[in-house]
Amino acid sequence: MKIKKNDNVIVISGASKGKTGKVLATMKDRDLIVVEGVNLKKKAQKATKAGQKGQIIEKLMPINVSNVMLVENNKPVRTGYKILKDKKVRVSKKTGKEI
Repeated sequence: MKIKKNDNVIVISGASKGKTGKVLATMKDRDLIVVEGVNLKKKAQKATKAGQKGQIIEKLMPINVSNVMLVENNKPVRTGYKILKDKKVRVSKKTGKEI
């Protein structure tokens, strides 16, 4: 997976198309990521104690990593890998710069 935690990404397809945000979590085994402010779902939560009210909370849900692209200079870019001094680094396909 070429997207990592704390990367800035833009959503390129789906209901949240065009939104940008920071990656909060990744699930590599299922190719899912959680992006800040994207794919919010409302969920009803029951009262946990007597005398407490139930409430509706907004929960961040994961989206597929194929629906996002990395952002560089406020533009989406494709990413690749290069080997530099026995180290594998991510690079921008557009500029060739290290990410």
